[in-house]
Amino acid sequence: MDATAETARPAAHLQVGAGTDAPEIRLEGVGKVYADGTVGVAELDLTLAAGELSVLVGPSGCGKTTTMKMINRIIEPSTGRILLGGEDVTRVDADRLRRRIGYVIQNVGLFPHRTVRANVATVPKLLGWDRQRTRARVDELLATVGLDPAVHGDRYPAQLSGGQRQRAGVARALAADPGVLLMDEPFSAVDPVVRERLQDEFLRLQAEVRKTIVFVTHDIEEAVRLGDRIAVMSAGGHVEQFAPPAELLGRPANDYVADFVGADRGLKRLAVTAIDPADLIRPPTVDPGTTLAEAARALGGAGGAVVLDGAGRPCGWLPAARATGAGTVATAMQRLDTPVPVSSTLKTALSLLLRSDADAVPVVDGGAYVGVLTAGTVHTTLRRSIERG
Repeated sequence: MDATAETARPAAHLQVGAGTDAPEIRLEGVGKVYADGTVGVAELDLTLAAGELSVLVGPSGCGKTTTMKMINRIIEPSTGRILLGGEDVTRVDADRLRRRIGYVIQNVGLFPHRTVRANVATVPKLLGWDRQRTRARVDELLATVGLDPAVHGDRYPAQLSGGQRQRAGVARALAADPGVLLMDEPFSAVDPVVRERLQDEFLRLQAEVRKTIVFVTHDIEEAVRLGDRIAVMSAGGHVEQFAPPAELLGRPANDYVADFVGADRGLKRLAVTAIDPADLIRPPTVDPGTTLAEAARALGGAGGAVVLDGAGRPCGWLPAARATGAGTVATAMQRLDTPVPVSSTLKTALSLLLRSDADAVPVVDGGAYVGVLTAGTVHTTLRRSIERG
């Protein structure tokens, strides 16, 4: 969350979006040709899986925003069909269609003269929801996106930070519990720190609500971080590759994709590669009260030992070079304040390793020690991931 956001969370029993099916989106021969003959999008065939976050990424003018806007018919397609859960939405009333699809844009688009609560309630009111139901839904969503309804509900957009306005925009898009959410560069207008926090919060939210999301960005880093699948687009709305992030980075389909994802795609891949417990090393363990002489014997030639507290949790690292002289392990160990959860990506693990004074960081599963990660571990896991595609 951004620095000024509240930390309110919904009650445990709330299940935002639990009653709404997230449909598959299928584009069949969809294209857009403007009156002057300009081809915005050539005939495009693309299937976006139900409940997944699909990212459309590419340079300016490649047709990614046009493609997204044709889904809710803000831009009418010139050719083809768009199927939501099997229904051809090019044949239904456009206004009713848009009320079934959440839409979040770069500059939020909140009504400045309405309170946050009134903004979020916009679509439920259009759908004829009663006041009690609308109020309950709005307060639920504000809490879900990290805005305390009692604090922020009656404020106006100008009284919010940029990150808070963006959160309110997401809440408004989700208000009528749509199965589909369209997001057009929603986080690009905030500073990098707030942007990363919003991305984290959005990933948490998507894990909870599981909407079918189409997310437009020009930033490959953001695409890799958020997307279940990424469509790399070129001029004319051509999809050069549509694949999960790890496949896109490990096996670009052509030179265009390789150039777009960048020469540092191996580093980007760290963000989408999980720690492999089989690659962890398991050096000797000692407790803080062990004498250094005893620790030296326990090392048996190993480069170091993990220090475990009385509950078996890692609290330090003892390099072999420090296991000399008088005293106990507690006086010589390098303290480890932040072990790495086994569910982390290699990027998170490497970041913690580089910030640590130690040559290794412990990995835990629910607090229980499972092994240590080193720079060599990161390299081994990443290379195997690339080889496996």
